[in-house]
Amino acid sequence: MFETILIANRGEIACRVIRTARAMGIRTVAVYSDADRNAVHARMADTAVHIGAAPASESYLLGEKILQACRETGAEAVHPGYGFLSERAAFCELLEDNGITFIGPKPKAIRAMGDKIESKRFAEAAGVNVVPGHLGIIEDADEAVRIAGEIGYPVMIKASAGGGGKGMRIAFNERECRDGFDRARSEARSSFGDDRVFIEKFVVEPRHIEIQVLADAHGNAIHLGERECSIQRRNQKVVEEAPSPFLDAETRAAMGAQAVALAQAVDYQSAGTVEFIVDKERNFYFLEMNTRLQVEHPVTELVTGIDIVAEMLKIAAGEPLAIHQEDVRLDGWAVESRIYAEDPFRGFLPSIGRLSRYRPPEVSIAPGATVRNDTGVEEGSEISLYYDPMIAKLCTHADTREKAIDAMGRALGAFEIDGISHNIPFLAALMQHPRWREGRLSTAFIAEEYPDGFERPEPSADTKRRAALIATTIEIARKRRLDRHVDRLRPHSGQLQRDWVARIEGGYLPVSVKRPDELAPGEDIYRAACDGRASLIATAYRPGESPWTGTIDGVAETAQVRTRGNGVSLFLDGVWIDVAVMVPAIAELDRLMPEKQAPDTSKLLLCPMPGLVVSIAVEEGQAVKAGETLAVVEAMKMENILRAERDLTVASLKAKPGDSLAVDAVIMEFE
Repeated sequence: MFETILIANRGEIACRVIRTARAMGIRTVAVYSDADRNAVHARMADTAVHIGAAPASESYLLGEKILQACRETGAEAVHPGYGFLSERAAFCELLEDNGITFIGPKPKAIRAMGDKIESKRFAEAAGVNVVPGHLGIIEDADEAVRIAGEIGYPVMIKASAGGGGKGMRIAFNERECRDGFDRARSEARSSFGDDRVFIEKFVVEPRHIEIQVLADAHGNAIHLGERECSIQRRNQKVVEEAPSPFLDAETRAAMGAQAVALAQAVDYQSAGTVEFIVDKERNFYFLEMNTRLQVEHPVTELVTGIDIVAEMLKIAAGEPLAIHQEDVRLDGWAVESRIYAEDPFRGFLPSIGRLSRYRPPEVSIAPGATVRNDTGVEEGSEISLYYDPMIAKLCTHADTREKAIDAMGRALGAFEIDGISHNIPFLAALMQHPRWREGRLSTAFIAEEYPDGFERPEPSADTKRRAALIATTIEIARKRRLDRHVDRLRPHSGQLQRDWVARIEGGYLPVSVKRPDELAPGEDIYRAACDGRASLIATAYRPGESPWTGTIDGVAETAQVRTRGNGVSLFLDGVWIDVAVMVPAIAELDRLMPEKQAPDTSKLLLCPMPGLVVSIAVEEGQAVKAGETLAVVEAMKMENILRAERDLTVASLKAKPGDSLAVDAVIMEFE
């Protein structure tokens, strides 16, 4: 086994590899850019080496810098994580030529599977089911339209060297095909330096299901079951689970057999993933093979009990697999939620900034379930525009799918993040979605269920009632602290204010509370009535704490707490709810206060995210129709087309191609 390895990556995956290496007694070396000088992974490793400027092209993508770091530290092997250099055959060869082991497959397998066009030809020759399509290089939009017409719409336009959802577009007609071809090529060129694209048939109601494989240098290969990855947005995975709620034992075995056959045909040696598209009749077709560790590998680890990173290290060191196919058992159910720095209320656009608060849920938040959080950040870390916007991967594991989902809901509710926008509200709402809970999934799930984007769910009457009760106990705790202050000029009578009014969601709920009985040190019991229903509340909450924890009528409750003006904002049931608790006399006056109106921005095109203006498609004085392109803004290597929402005339342009804009910066004005 290696004595020292270098992790050629950053963030949560670098931390993940370091944890396993440390458990195996292996010394670790981290590399970091200017932007990651104070990053968690750089401090977590035994040694850290600076390799360049913030852009990945000047640091993490420079194989020579990684090689030099190996020489300086005596690293015998390199784990590439995922992304960056993980699927670059040339990088693997560079290391091997200098006597350093690449913890992953050999260059032959990387090349055969790394090109989407060549991998499909290879898979077809190996007897693996493939999607019908045109695997040749397409030169221009006219040729793309012709080929799409021959295959039959809808079609998928995909970058040959693509990944991570970049360089992919679905087209249902000729116009979308032309536009999708141009956008796919542009994104592919920007992200991978390779603008080749191909076209294949788009499977209607598809599921994205992948098989995890392990193969050693001695001809042994096994699979570890499947992962369901159908909850995607713009072809990027959001939620994954293992096993799939859709597969039966026969289909699982057939898919596993084909995945293993493909791995053996390409002489694969490491952990890898064979991805399939599965239709509603359980017909499955090869999509691609990822010749690296997958982001979603934790759900497989949770249901199998196998440390996939440890197996990669053993295989790279020349050890034969100690696990046989008959040893693999799928125990229970695991769910993973990818927590991204993005604003779900603004079309999931990227967000950057510093984490002023970052407090993952306690592992005990969901009794009877395992809670795992893979992350590479901490409170005070910065989410940079240079890298992937992932903050963490939150996983739960329980006996059943329903219990794992419920545990995920509780864990998301207690996950505290401030300073940037994030998608936890969307993930929390998703955990309650009937179709998700029933397992009726497809890769179009988000597009179908949220066609107009994600909007804040309307809290139910019960959610509002519980929020009012929780906020009232918070206000009582605050008042009790003030009333008992040692420097208070006039001693308090000791009488608790009985009647309160909670302003919530534009309405007013009366709340009556009896004096709490002290049952145990640090815990208060409140007998309260709200919205015509009596409740018993127990909590150990103290002012300034978050989250609020306790029970309402014997049911455990958790609510994040933020101070907002004269009230609090509570994250309860996946929704942020503003609540102001006041005495009845103040509430009567509060009803008379005018509401502040939001400014009119209907005549402005605002930049929806921090990004770079790629192009402006209109001129001053030009009349445009609804749906026409106004501008293209790039953020985190993804191009976002800004279209006209209605017929209008451009009055003035406030930005130009090449400008770097902040969120809500004015791009143009309309008449």
